[in-house]
This record gives sequence, C-alpha cells and structure tokens, in this order.
Amino acid sequence: MMGDTSLESDIDVLVRAQDFARPLISGELLSSGENTWDHAHAVAQLVASLGGAVSLQAASYLVYACEHLNKPMEVITKAFGEPFAVLAIETTKLVQLQKHSRAQASLLSHAHALPTTASSAQSIGLPKQNEAVRRMLMAFSKDLRVILLRLSSRLQTLRYCAATTKTCEPSLAQETLSVFAPLANRLGIWQIKWELEDLAFRFLEPQTYKEVAIWLDEKRVEREVYISGLQAGIQQELKVLGIQAEVQGRPKHIYSIVKKMRGKSLGFERIFDVRALRIVVPNVEDCYAALDWINQHFEPIAQEFDDYIARPKQNGYQSLHTVVIDASRRPIEIQIRTQAMHEHAEFGVAAHWAYKEAGVKGYQGVNASSSYDAKIAVLRQLLAWERELVDPPGASDNNGAMQDKSVGAELDDRIYVLSPAAEIVELPQGSTAVDFAYTIHTNLGHRCRGARLDGVMVPLNTPLKNGQTVEVVTVKEGSPSRDWLNPELGFLASPRAKSKVRAWFNAQLMQETIHKGRDAVEKLLQREGKTAMNLESLATQLGFKSSEQLFEGVGKDEFSLKNIEQIIRPVALSPVPDEIAKLKKRSKSEDHTGKGALLVVGMDSLLTQLARCCKPAPPDAIQGFVTRGKGVSIHRQNCPNFKQLLVKDADRVIQVQWGKAQTQAFYPVDVALEAYDRQGLLRDISEVFAKERMNVVGVQTQTIKGLAWMTFTVEVQDSSKVEKVLAIVKEVKGVRAVRRR
Repeated sequence: MMGDTSLESDIDVLVRAQDFARPLISGELLSSGENTWDHAHAVAQLVASLGGAVSLQAASYLVYACEHLNKPMEVITKAFGEPFAVLAIETTKLVQLQKHSRAQASLLSHAHALPTTASSAQSIGLPKQNEAVRRMLMAFSKDLRVILLRLSSRLQTLRYCAATTKTCEPSLAQETLSVFAPLANRLGIWQIKWELEDLAFRFLEPQTYKEVAIWLDEKRVEREVYISGLQAGIQQELKVLGIQAEVQGRPKHIYSIVKKMRGKSLGFERIFDVRALRIVVPNVEDCYAALDWINQHFEPIAQEFDDYIARPKQNGYQSLHTVVIDASRRPIEIQIRTQAMHEHAEFGVAAHWAYKEAGVKGYQGVNASSSYDAKIAVLRQLLAWERELVDPPGASDNNGAMQDKSVGAELDDRIYVLSPAAEIVELPQGSTAVDFAYTIHTNLGHRCRGARLDGVMVPLNTPLKNGQTVEVVTVKEGSPSRDWLNPELGFLASPRAKSKVRAWFNAQLMQETIHKGRDAVEKLLQREGKTAMNLESLATQLGFKSSEQLFEGVGKDEFSLKNIEQIIRPVALSPVPDEIAKLKKRSKSEDHTGKGALLVVGMDSLLTQLARCCKPAPPDAIQGFVTRGKGVSIHRQNCPNFKQLLVKDADRVIQVQWGKAQTQAFYPVDVALEAYDRQGLLRDISEVFAKERMNVVGVQTQTIKGLAWMTFTVEVQDSSKVEKVLAIVKEVKGVRAVRRR
C-alpha cells in the first residue's frame, strides 16, 4: 500500500515531497514555458479536487524531480519508499514518450503539410504517434495513478496556455482530443473530459471557438435569469411531493455543442442543452418520481429520452436524460440522477483509482469482494475503451463477458518498452532484449551481446516489463547463438525474432551445402581437364538459373555429377541416333509378357536399371532414358535429373511401365529429413518405420551446429504408403522437415 493510514503521516509525506522537489525544480521551465514547480503544485491540487489521496499529491512533485536525479529509483526509494519511486519513474517515462510522440507528429505535419483543425484531423484518423501513446497508456493503466497524474498534468498545461495566451502546439492539442479526452471519458471523469475538449478545441479552431463563445455570451444574462427561476420552482414543487432534490444549472461545453451541430447539421437554435438543468435526488425511486412530475408539467420530446439508469453506459455512467418544451416553446435538457450517480459522472473511476490504498470498494453498482475485484472492475472500463478505438464504429458483441475476456487476454499478452530515444516498441509478454533488438532491426539482433534495462546491465534472457528503457549492447560483426532457439533457456519469445534467427542458421547451412557442391563440381572439372570451363554457362546448359543453384543441387545429392560428365565428355561416345531408334523399334515389336524384373513397353528382354538418384518404386509414374552401354535407366517422371536429361536430349526417352510381377517385389526408397539434434532422435524415427513395417536398410546422418540431416533408405512394395509414414515422422519431436528424395 502506497500511503500511511493516518492523516498526519500523509500530510508529513506531502510536506517532505514538496521540500524534496522544490530546490530541484523551482527554477526550471517546462517546454510550454510554465514554471515546473508551479505546474507540479497545480497538478497536486487537481488530483486533490478529484479525490486523490495525499500520497498521490506528494507523487505529483516527485515526478518532476526524477529528471534531475542521477539514480532516481535509489534516491526516491530511500527517501519515500519503493512505491513512490516506481510511480514517479513510470510517470516520467510516459512524459518522455509523449514528448517524442509530439515531436514526430510535428515533423510529419510539416513534411506533408497536414491540416491542424479538429475536423480535418478527425477525417485523417488517429495518427500513428497518437496510437502509440494510447497503447502505452493502456500498458500503464494497470496502475491507474499514473493515468490520473497524466490527465491532471495535461489539463494544467492547457489551462496555463489559455491563461497566459501562450501558443499551444497543435500536436499537443490534437493528442489531447485523440487520446486524453477519450480516456477521461472512458474512465468517466467528465469533470476533466469536458475541460480537456474545450481547451484543446480552443487552440485547434480558435475562430469557431470564439464564434460559439460569443453566441453563448450574448444569451447568457437572459438564460441565467430563466434557468434560475426554473431551478427554484422545480425544487420547491418536488419538495412538496416529499422529494429532497437539488436542482442545478449545467455548464455549457463549447466542444460538445460544435460536435452536435456538425454531427446533426443543426443551427444554434436547435441545440437543446444550451438550456440545461440537473436534478440530484437521494435514490433511484425519486429519479423516476421526479421524471414523472417533469413530464406532467412540460411537453416531453419522446425521441430525446434516454434511460441510462436501466441501461448504464459502458463507462458506468447512470442518469435519466430528457428534453422538454416549456410554455414559450423553448427546449430544456434535464438530467436526473442520484448523488452517487452524480459523483461517478463527475469523477468516474477516480473515486476508485487508489484500490491499492483504499481497500475494497464497490464500482458500477457492484460490490468488490477484494481489492483484486475492484482493480478488475476498473480495468474492464479501460479494455472497453481500447475496443471502442480499435473496432469499427457500430461494431458490437452480444457476448460481452467473452469479449472483455479476449481483450483482457490481448492486453496481458503484450508489453510496451522504450528505446533510448523514447520510441515505443510493442512486444509479446515475456520478451527479452534479444526480441527487442530483432524488432528494431535484424542486423541489430544478430550483433546483440548484452543489454541494459533502465541503465542496469542484465542477462540477455531477462524478461522485459512495461515501461522499461532498453539499450542493446552490440559487437561490430556477430551472429546469433544456437542457444537462442532453445525454449528452455528463455532468450526469445517473439515469433519474428525466432524466424530471423532460424533464417540465419538456414542460410548458413545453405552456404555450406553450396560450398560442398562447388567443391564436388570443381574436382570433377579438374579430373576431366576442364578447369577453364565457365561455371555459369555450365549451369545454364544443365537447366539451372545460376551456378549457385547447380552447386546446391549437387550438395544436396539431388543432382548427379554424371549429368555434368555427359556435358563435358566428347559427344562421339554417345549412342548414335540410329541405335536409339532401333531400341525403340524393338521395344514396340517385342511381346508384352511381363516376365522380366521390370517390364519395358513392348519388350521384356531389354536391359533396364532403376536410377539411384530418385529410386522409383511401384506405382510411381516412370519413364526410361537410353544410356551409353547400360541399357535403359528408369526414372520417376518428377525426378530433377530426368527433367534435365529430357531438356538436353528428348530423343533418348523411352516409355516404360511397371509389370504385374513387380508389384510383389520390394524397392529401396530414400527419405530425407532435417531435425534439431538431440539424444534419442535416431531411435525415435527408426521406431516409426518399424511400427509401420518398413525395413530400414540404410541410414546416413550429418550434424552441423545442432541441426541433423538424415537420409533413411527403406524397402517398400507400394510407394504410395510412404506419404502416410512421412506425416507420422514429421510429428516426432525436433523434426523440422521430411520428404521423399
């Protein structure tokens, strides 16, 4: 708990905070030109007017002292306690974020000559920087004291600019309308919401503001006399009925009047709430009794009646709203509510913001059974506010409880941290400095070797928290560690960062494969005395787009070096076209008996062999290729090597098919897979083949930097069953990819 229970202790803390901050900030000026001490003092008074505890008023001074301390956390903790230090530092970070946001918005405005009026800004939508501030506020909203301090500070800044006729930055005024006023509205703090809107609008559209203000002032004397008479008359009549009512005139808010005029295309004479009353009564029964009396003595406008008692607004607001016509045909807007409803309408969740200090409180008509329940009730309003700004207008969800739960889960699943330049970075919950580095830039992630959180060195796998400033320590040249991909070590939580690290290691493996293939090709050319041959030209002849693709195919054993031999050796060694034609003619003339190990169409005596590169097996679609002195080589139709041969010499292709006797034989098939190496990996994969009754006749394995490349040779009668087994193998722990070669 952040405050002492005794009033004397609270006052002592307030005085000590003032004495602590005064020498640090009394001579300083804010960017608005306001004296920092005067600003802090005004914020403390605003917080007090909203019902904020004395301890929070004390924190108002400490916030502005933070920037003048080398180690604010240590100093404030020692003098006032850790809760004060955390609150002051988190609020200071929000101040820095907002400064950076407005600076970015200002640059954007100048770069694109954006209009700065409220109406034009609304047509553009929330700027990116305002969205960043809103998200950061949501992240900090789990401690509503931070929010209350920022709302109060922003209101004081606008008040100062208005009182001193200082120029207010358009970005600050627009941020107020886009972020702070909606937040105050969602929290139900209308006392702040209306003033924020009016002052921000005054700076964004001074001419329109002046016109409406003049119009209101012209009718002020007449209106006040009329409203005063109504107040006394209604209050007396209700007293006769036994209702102890307090009838008040309502203040006029220029921004709401302009919004209503623009939204409904109305003139001044059609704005009902220019003449407005509020009737505050003891209980709900009196609300409806007072409404009944109003309807009997005035002419109600049915379409302007709203019962927010029976159906409260999402922020917990409750009241009866009606518009009636008096005897002179003048419209009057009347609100009827209880004292409790009135307090909530003016202060909203500010009455409950200090759940850490005030203990268990009821909220929105629901009694909280614990301080945790009180906190959840308040957070629900913030989550609803976030949903309103994110979802399209008019979107609704009948299942409110489920929607609140999903939005709450979304908020809990992410955090917001700051770069040293106060830029906001959104990350998944549990993220580390490594995740942060990869979010900023891939190369920064690769070179990350250490991190500072709020200036303190920490291990790289330290989980980040909301509002921390993250600084990455790098080396000039570096690469990620294989340990970062180990989930048990907790270095990475972001899917983006994980994919970047995997991509780096995959690229390294690819380079090693290409290097292996290049060595094999160059050794072959050396043996054949063709070292002067252009490798790019050779790759093109073989059907590859580049030499690297050729080396990759050779390195993965997907492309045979024999194909290169056929290119570089003398053409005279190849069978003459007449011999190929003779073989094809024989194959068509022979009897189709199916007696051989493999039946060639129309011929059973022709020498055939299964290609080792693709290892065909029934019922694979196959074709034959006439070789030099070795008969017909049988390939699968989708074999990469066969496709290259087909492009090079289509005349040597011969049609083949499986004979009936061959479906009973066993054929070797190669299965290639990639997996993260671990103890028992080979055993687990072998067990899958054994359970599926596939005999493993050969295994080749290679492990490079923790990644295993394996090739299993299994015997099958029907190759169509291989796909089923591959799906099972892929589920084995650690297996990344598996395919038939």
